[in-house]
Amino acid sequence: MTIELWYVRSGQLVPTHRTRPATVATSRLALTELAAGPTPAESATGLTTLLPAGVEVARITDGVATLGPVPSADGPVERRRLREAQVVWTLTQFPTVRQVRLGGGGAPVGRTDYADLLPPIVVTGPNIGERVTAPLAVTGTADVFEATVSVRVLDAAGREVATAFGTASCGSGCRGGYRVVVGWRITREQRGTVEVYEVSAHDGSRIHTVIVPVLLAPAG
Repeated sequence: MTIELWYVRSGQLVPTHRTRPATVATSRLALTELAAGPTPAESATGLTTLLPAGVEVARITDGVATLGPVPSADGPVERRRLREAQVVWTLTQFPTVRQVRLGGGGAPVGRTDYADLLPPIVVTGPNIGERVTAPLAVTGTADVFEATVSVRVLDAAGREVATAFGTASCGSGCRGGYRVVVGWRITREQRGTVEVYEVSAHDGSRIHTVIVPVLLAPAG
């Protein structure tokens, strides 16, 4: 099974994925993986986790997952909120969980309570370090000017080998999903980069760029 994990970079939420043996204890698996932290390749891009080991779901009732005590739950408010957001966005990927009641009680919270912690552009695919072939579907969500999302692919030498753009389902003040298909022609497998960005309405520069290191394979 593939699970989505939400880590932290520069004070914002960033998703990645893990493929693990199937289990009925999906929430436990997700929190264990979340606490284990990013891979070396993910860490190299600045991803980190704020969740300590030992956080567990005590029960799930009527779509609400209630957490047990959270170890080391002190710290600055911004750090605590990011940690909570990691848990909420990770657990609510499962159909049995719509909201999370955090340790210490209180009203349950959902994704919208932490939506402000998302960057303007979120990339859900490809993953950091993934081997990719053309054509590649780049996916995610965005809140950008005129809903326009641009993509370019760079080879191992930093040369631009492909570009494309598409539109999110909502933009300029609201977040929508996007899917941009991009292709390239290379003769050998090599390290490369997928960049997803917004073109500035002010000066045409690339802004809000998300850089995803990948392994580029020649088109089949």
